[in-house]
Order: sequence, then C-alpha cells, then structure tokens
Amino acid sequence: MFPTEFEFTLPVGYVDGNGVVHKQGAMRLATALDEIAPLNDPRVRANAAYLTVVLLTRVITRLGSLPALNTGVIEALYVADLAYLQALYRRINEQGKSILALTCPHCKAAYEVDLADLGGS
Repeated sequence: MFPTEFEFTLPVGYVDGNGVVHKQGAMRLATALDEIAPLNDPRVRANAAYLTVVLLTRVITRLGSLPALNTGVIEALYVADLAYLQALYRRINEQGKSILALTCPHCKAAYEVDLADLGGS
C-alpha cells in the first residue's frame, strides 16, 4: 500500500490564542472533490487566491495539538509556513510522495530531500 498521509514540520509554526506554537502536522493526499468543492465557496468566488486556504483546510489532517483545523488557522499562518504547505501539497499530489531529487549546481552531486523534513524544528 502506498502512503496517503505525510507528516510535516512547519518552518515557523502556527501560534494559537494562548501563545502555543504548533509546528508538527500531517497532510493527506487530495481527492478530486477536494479540488472541486472549494470552487463553490463564496470566498473563493470573490477571491481566487482564497482557494489555497480552503484547499489546505480540507487536506491538513492534524496540526500540533489543535482539536480542529479551520480556515482561520490557515489564514493566520506566517507566509513561510503557507509557502511550505503549498509546495508540499503540490509535491505529494503530483507524485504521491514528498521526496524531491536534486542536483548540486556546483559539484553536480545528486541527492534526495524529503520535503516533509524541510520544515525545521
């Protein structure tokens, strides 16, 4: 069986109302409905950029010790975290994995990086 959920660590982390930082989480593979349903959301119709917020809310299954995830949490993320999650979403849904093959532009050494590990600690 192939993986359908991927662990991640946000670079900065979501800070809740009590000042607790939530960095560890998980994202599942998106379904066709995950991509289609947000198009009916009035916030997305008013502003296409909001699609990212709704889509990430649907596919992030866990973030720290938060009991639930909603659009308000995604809206409050720092830009570095949002960019990280967008890149992870694209990677796991395009290839079903979070491993990226890279080549050093200087020495031409080939290596693999797991995007889920790039969030830092």
